[in-house]
Amino acid sequence: MGFQRRPGPLLTGLSVGLLLLFSWMTLAQPTSLSALAHHPHLCQTAWDADGHHYPGFFCPRLSDTPEEAYCCHLQALGGSCCTRSEFEALHQVNLSALPPPHVFRGPGPLLALGLYRLLLVALMTADLVHFCRGRGRGRDLGRSSHGRPSRPSAARPLPASSVEQLRKDGNELFKCGDYEGALTAYTQALGLGATPQDQAILHRNRAACHLKLEDYDKAETEASKAIEKDGGDVKALYRRSQALEKLGRLDQAVLDLQRCVSLEPKNKVFQEALRNIAGQIQEKVGYMSSTDSKVEQMFQILLDPQEKGTEKKQKASQNLVVLAREDAGAEKIFRSNGVQLLQRLLDTGEPDLMLAALRTLVGICSEHQSRTVATLSVLGTRRVVSILGVENQAVSLAACHLLQVMFDALKEGVKKGFRGKEGAIIVDPARELKVLISNLLELLTEVGVSGQGRDSALTLLIKVVPRKSPKDPNNSLTLWVIDQGLKKILEVGGSVQDPPGELTVTANSRMSASILLSKLFDDLKCDAERENFHRLCENYIKSWFEGQGLAGKLRALQTVSCLLQGPCDAGNRALELSGVMESVIALCASEQEQEQLVAVEALIHAAGKARRASFITANGVSLLKDLYRRGEKDSIRIRALVGLCKLGSAGGTDFSMKQFAEGSTLKLAKQCRKWLCNDQIDAGTRRWAVEGLAYLTFDADVKEEFVEDEAALKALFQLSKSEERSVLFAVASALVNCTNSYDYEEPDPKMVELAKYAKQHVPEQHPKDKPSFVRARVKKLLAAGVVSAMTCMVKTESPVLTNSCRELLSRVFLALVEEFEDRGTVVAQGGGKALLPLALEGTDVGQTKAAQALAKLTITSNPEMTFPGERIYEVVRPLVSLLHLNCSGLQNFEALMALTNLAGISERLRQKILKERAVPMIEGYMFEEHEMIRRAATECMCNLAMSTEVQDLFEATGSDRLKLLVLYSGEDDELLRRAAAGGLAMLTSTRPSLCSRIPQVTTHWLEILQALLLSPNQELQHRGAVVVLNMVEASSEIASTLMESEMLEILSVLAKGKESPVMRAAAACLGKAVEYGLIIPSQDGK
Repeated sequence: MGFQRRPGPLLTGLSVGLLLLFSWMTLAQPTSLSALAHHPHLCQTAWDADGHHYPGFFCPRLSDTPEEAYCCHLQALGGSCCTRSEFEALHQVNLSALPPPHVFRGPGPLLALGLYRLLLVALMTADLVHFCRGRGRGRDLGRSSHGRPSRPSAARPLPASSVEQLRKDGNELFKCGDYEGALTAYTQALGLGATPQDQAILHRNRAACHLKLEDYDKAETEASKAIEKDGGDVKALYRRSQALEKLGRLDQAVLDLQRCVSLEPKNKVFQEALRNIAGQIQEKVGYMSSTDSKVEQMFQILLDPQEKGTEKKQKASQNLVVLAREDAGAEKIFRSNGVQLLQRLLDTGEPDLMLAALRTLVGICSEHQSRTVATLSVLGTRRVVSILGVENQAVSLAACHLLQVMFDALKEGVKKGFRGKEGAIIVDPARELKVLISNLLELLTEVGVSGQGRDSALTLLIKVVPRKSPKDPNNSLTLWVIDQGLKKILEVGGSVQDPPGELTVTANSRMSASILLSKLFDDLKCDAERENFHRLCENYIKSWFEGQGLAGKLRALQTVSCLLQGPCDAGNRALELSGVMESVIALCASEQEQEQLVAVEALIHAAGKARRASFITANGVSLLKDLYRRGEKDSIRIRALVGLCKLGSAGGTDFSMKQFAEGSTLKLAKQCRKWLCNDQIDAGTRRWAVEGLAYLTFDADVKEEFVEDEAALKALFQLSKSEERSVLFAVASALVNCTNSYDYEEPDPKMVELAKYAKQHVPEQHPKDKPSFVRARVKKLLAAGVVSAMTCMVKTESPVLTNSCRELLSRVFLALVEEFEDRGTVVAQGGGKALLPLALEGTDVGQTKAAQALAKLTITSNPEMTFPGERIYEVVRPLVSLLHLNCSGLQNFEALMALTNLAGISERLRQKILKERAVPMIEGYMFEEHEMIRRAATECMCNLAMSTEVQDLFEATGSDRLKLLVLYSGEDDELLRRAAAGGLAMLTSTRPSLCSRIPQVTTHWLEILQALLLSPNQELQHRGAVVVLNMVEASSEIASTLMESEMLEILSVLAKGKESPVMRAAAACLGKAVEYGLIIPSQDGK
C-alpha cells in the first residue's frame, strides 16, 4: 500500500490564519471599479465552459507590438492583447479618469506584511517536519514481512514537467532542423496524459514538423486535431491553411486564413498569405471561365463534317489535348459534357480523331478517381478495352496509355485537387479494377484482336496485377487473376505464331505471357497457393495433351516452353508429366518444320531449366548434335546450336570445367556469328544466334573473337534496336560477359590451398579475363557503338525489359565508365540520359550500379552538359541513395564527390539535395575514419553551406558543427584543411554571429588560424585571411584579441607582400584594426 499525508492541527490553524489575513487584505481594496480596470495590463487566469484552463499573462507578449499593452477579449482563449483605445472601447472606461490604485501605507499594512512572513516560514517548517515523519512511516508500511517493498496500488502519474520538457526538447530539435526527432518528442509528450491545452500545442507543433517534411496530408490532420482542442488557435489555423494550399484545396485554405485575420487583424503574415491565396483562386477562376468558349469551339470544329482533314481540325485536336493536361482545363472539359463529345470522336473511326480523343481522356482521368469512374460509365469498360485490339498501332498504344492512367487513378487515388468532392462518389475502387482486369483477360483470347493489342493487354496486366512490394500483405488480386484468367494467359503462351485458325500473336507475345506468369507465381505467398498454380497449369497441359491429336500435343509442348521461360518450377513439373519428354524426342525427328521448331525449343528450354530430368543432360548433347549436323532448315539447326551452347557453358566462367573438346566452343561461336550477320534470315531466327552467344561468351576466347568481329557487333546492335524485343536479355547477357561486369570475388589463397589439399575442385580464371584484356574489350565495344544500342534498349516500352534485364544493362554501363578517358564517349552517345531510368527503377543491385555510374560521370564531367535541362535534378536522388550504410566505401566516396559538384552549381540543386535529406548522412561521413571519405564529406558540406538552411544548422544553439570545421582546419591533411577552411570562410561571411562563437568552441582556435595564414599553400592562406577578416569586422572585442597575439605580426608581413587576394585581406584586417583604434599606423602610413 502507499501512504497519504494528513494535515495536522497546527497546519490547519496556520492555513486558517493565512486565509483570514488575505481576506482582510482583499476586502481592504476598493471595489467600486473592476480589478481589470485597475490592472489593465494583466490577463487573469480563466476557465471556459468545457473546463479548459488558460493561465494568465502580462501584455505585451513577445508576439505583440509595444502599443498592444492592454488585455482584451478575456473569454477568447484566455485573452489577447490590444491597444489602449481598443481596451477603453471594449470595457467602456476612461483610464485617465480613474483614480490611482490604492497603496497600502502606514503601520497596519506593515504589521500585516510582517505577520504574513512569520506565518509563511512557520507553515513551511511544519510542512517539512510532517513530510519527514510521514515518509518514515510510509517506508515502514511499504515493506512486507519478508523485507521486500510492496507493490504500489496504482501507478503514480507523471508530473506535468515531463510533458513540458519533451515539448521543449522537440522545439530545440525543430530549430536544429531535426524534424523527425522533434516529431518523436511531441508524440511521446502526447502519450503522457497532457492537458487539453498542451495537446493543442503539441498537435500544432506536429503539424509544423509534417509541413517541413512535406507530408501535407498529415500536417492537415494534426492541425485539425489542434483546432478541435482549441478552436481559436491561430497558429494551428495558419498551418492547416498552408497544408490545404499545398494539397490544392484553396477554397478551404482561404476559410482558415480568414479566421486567422479575424482573430489577429494586424498580423501582416496572415494578410499577405490571404492576398496570395485569393490571387491564386481568382487566377484559377479566370482561367476556367476563359476556356469555356474555347472548349466549345474546338469540339465544333472536330465534329464538323465540312472540316474533314483540314489543318484547322488538326490544330483544334492538338489544343484540346494540351488543355486537358492542366487539371483546371481537364475539369472544364469534363463539366462541359466533354466525355460524350469525345465518345463521338471515337465513334468516327478516323485514326487522327481517335488519337486526339484518347489523349484528351488521358488528361481527364489522370490522378482523378471520380472522373475516371464517370468516364468508364459513359464510354463503357468494354468499349475502352476493345480499342486495344484495333489494327492501327498508334491508336492501340494510345488506348494502352489511357488504360494505364485509369488503373493508376483507381489504385493510387487522387493527388491533385477536388479531393473533398470525390469522397461521396467513390468508396472502394476494387469493383472497377476487377471489371477492367476481367475485360483485359477476355481480350487475350478473342479472335480478331491484333497481336499488338494482345501484347498491350499483357503489358497492362504485368504492371497492374502483382504487388508493388512484398511488404504489402494483400495479394488477393493476383489470386483472383489466377483463378479467373490463368487458362487464358496459358492459351496465349501456348499459341503457335500465325497458323490458320490460331490467335494472332507477335514474336513478343509468348515472352510477355511468360513474364506475366512468372510475376504471378512470384507474388504467391504460401505453398498452398503455389500448389494451386501448379495444378491449374498441369490440368491445362493435360487437357491439350490427351485426346487432342498432334495439334493438341504441339500446343501442350509450346505451353511447357512458355512455363520454362517464366515460372520454371511449374515448367519442370510439367516436363515430368507422363509422355511429355517422349513427345519432345519424337517430334524432333518430324519432317514438318513447325513441329520440329516446337519440339526443339522445348528441348532447349529444358536443357537450361530441368535440373531433375537427368535424361536431358545424359542424352541431350547427342540429340542436339544430330539435329545440328543433319538438319536441312537453318531455323532448326540454329535452335539445336543454342541447345549445344547451353550445355557447353555449364561451367560458367570456370576455365577448368570444359564440357566440350578444345576448340569446340569457338566453332559454335563462329557459326552463331555467321547466322547473326546473315541479313537473309528473319529477326526471330537470328535471335537464337544471340541466345547462343550469350551462353558461349562465358569463355574468354569466345569473348576475344567476338569483340574483334566488327560485323557481328554491328549486327548485334542493329538487332537490339529492332522490333524483336525478346532478344534484349540475351544481348545484355552477352555484353555483361564481354565486359566481365558480373560479380566475381578473388578466392582466398588459404582456402584454395585447403581445397587442393582436400582434392576439391578449385575454380580457375581464364588468362584472358585479366583486367588488361577486359579494358581492351571495353574500348572495342565503345568504338563499335555499344552505348547508342544500350540507350535504345533502355527506352523500350516492353515487358521484356524486366528488372533483371535492367540490372544487366546497369552492370555494363558501370564497366564502360570505369576508365576516366572513356566517360566522354559514354556521355557523347547518350549514356547519361539512359542511366537515369536505370537508377530509378529495377532491382536494388541494378539501381545501385546505375547510380554509381552516374556518380562517376558527375565527378569527371560538367553535370550541366552531361544532364542538360531538368535531368540534372533527377540525378540527386540516385546519388543520395549511395550514401546509405549498405553501400560500399567507394560508392559513398563517389556519391559525396558527385554531390559536391552539384552543390556548387546552383541554389536550386542545393535545395534538391536538402529535400532528399542528405545533410544528416553527409554529416555522419564527416566523422568517418577513412580520410578520403571524411574529406569528401567536408567538401560537400562546404558547398552546401551556401544555403541558408545549412547556415541555420551551424548557427543553432548547442550545435557542434562549427567546432568540427574549426578543428578540421588544423588537421595535417591539407585537402581536408582546405575544405574546412573554405566552409569557415563561407559561414563567417554570411553569418557574422558565428565569428564570436569560434573562440568558444576550442582553446586552440588562435593557433589554427595562425597556422592557416603561415601555410605555404596560397589557397589555405587566402581562406584563413578571409576568416580572420570576417572576425575582425564582426566585433571589436575579437579584433582586440587577435591584435594582442602574434596575429598582428603575421598580418603585417602578409600585407607587405605581393599584390594578391591574401595581401588585400591582410591589409583590410589591419585597416579595420586602425579604425577600431587598436593599432596605430607607422609614419609612412604602412
